[in-house]
Amino acid sequence: SSVTELYRFAEPNTVLEVGCGEGKLADHLVRSGTPPSRFVATDLSLEQQDPDAHAMIEFAEASVYDLPFESGSFDLVLCCEVLEHLEHPRPALGEVARVARNFVLLSTPWEPVWRAMNMARGKYLRQLGNTPGHIQHFGRRDLITLAESRLDVLRVRKPLPWTVVLGRPRSTATSS
Repeated sequence: SSVTELYRFAEPNTVLEVGCGEGKLADHLVRSGTPPSRFVATDLSLEQQDPDAHAMIEFAEASVYDLPFESGSFDLVLCCEVLEHLEHPRPALGEVARVARNFVLLSTPWEPVWRAMNMARGKYLRQLGNTPGHIQHFGRRDLITLAESRLDVLRVRKPLPWTVVLGRPRSTATSS
């Protein structure tokens, strides 16, 4: 997948996944190459955590708006399939970029193609194809523009029906 490809490109030693859900992506990434020395997976609630997830993954409850880590703590921060669920994606991206040392990897469904594909397969018809919980709708340019507000975008991948962005966090520190 594009996420796996960009993850391997980043060659992270330390990884944070924000919005890990069950932990399936974390588990896949840990098993798909050279495991990092540390992989932390966070979500608001860990009730759905996969009991078969790789033992090296540290699960923690945390809000994307207030991550309990020092600035620049992780070589790579993943935020996949999260931004579309957030009321305030811009400050969330700011917090994700804050804790990233080298790279941020983002992905969202590609709108309006995502909705069209849902409707074509007979899903969420009353919601016009909108998946439950999706309150933001990112066209490709929308996600790239959001990413560019805090990142230098290095790579963009467009696997149907997603947009995947790898960027380097821009320093927001100001000299006094």
